Amino acid sequence: MAIYNHVGQVVADLHRSRRFYEEVLGFRFWYEFKPPDEATARLSSLTPPLGTTAWYLTLDQFVLELIHYAAPGVTTAWRPRAMNEPGLTHLSVAVDDPRATARKAVEFGGQVVEESDIGIGLFIRDPDGQLLELLDASFRANLPPKP
Repeated sequence: MAIYNHVGQVVADLHRSRRFYEEVLGFRFWYEFKPPDEATARLSSLTPPLGTTAWYLTLDQFVLELIHYAAPGVTTAWRPRAMNEPGLTHLSVAVDDPRATARKAVEFGGQVVEESDIGIGLFIRDPDGQLLELLDASFRANLPPKP
């Protein structure tokens, strides 16, 4: 049996990312964790030193881990990924007004992917380039019930 735990995301600036996710999408801070370098390096297949700090944020039952590596040279630069590349492509959040939320995202360092606007939803990028889908809250109401 498996139980959902969290989704992790590397960020360049913990404070900026926390502000973005809290102010734009309504996440709430849960707790901070500073794991030891050796265990983190082994688990993540990275080479110490890392200087890892993780901040956990929640939105309903969703848990987002913001990971920051303070050691110089550990974090690589963001690069664009196509939606058809294997792996996680985006996070999706239901909001009352996708366009208003997108405008607010820009105020907190995000970007709007203008060409993605389909009326009931659109994509934005957080300050580190992570793709986020904003869907009108009514979208979820039209889905079949969860099993």
